[in-house]
Amino acid sequence: MPAPRTRIRLIEPADAAPIAAHRARDAEAFRRWEPEQPAALRTEAGQAERIDRLLAGHRAGTCWPGVVLAEGEVVGQVTVSGILPQPHLRRAALGYWIATTAQRRGHAGRAVALALRLMTDELALHRAEASTNLDNLPSQHVLRRNGFTPYGVAHSAILLDGVWQDSLLWERVLDTE
Repeated sequence: MPAPRTRIRLIEPADAAPIAAHRARDAEAFRRWEPEQPAALRTEAGQAERIDRLLAGHRAGTCWPGVVLAEGEVVGQVTVSGILPQPHLRRAALGYWIATTAQRRGHAGRAVALALRLMTDELALHRAEASTNLDNLPSQHVLRRNGFTPYGVAHSAILLDGVWQDSLLWERVLDTE
């Protein structure tokens, strides 16, 4: 059976319901990888407010918030954030998640590849950065497959379950200009 087609597109207000459903169902599964989120983010109204903020950031040029689609259904998000478009910087951070119901089908890897193309072609960025928990081997595999290399450890960088954890820092140069 062929893998479902993966696409990314800019997030829309109508995405609030499917994102909220994924986040509510997957809250426990993501607990080891993400900081605790307000309960409101597991509701459609909470996601609608979040999407409004993300789109305001997009209009300001500071982020590109996207959804990951498999056969037209929202199965996750990919976000380019902290965009620094100045000629001497031209970099941003890349983050992503895939709903547990759609994991292990290649969606994360394809979404990251599509986001890297967008960062190069549409956003004219030179450098992509990402971070993972030290033990998040699946995410590290996705980044390695997409040409990222680790370049350091940020000690005590993220508070997860009440404990400060280290993060592995990743980079990829997008062009050679």
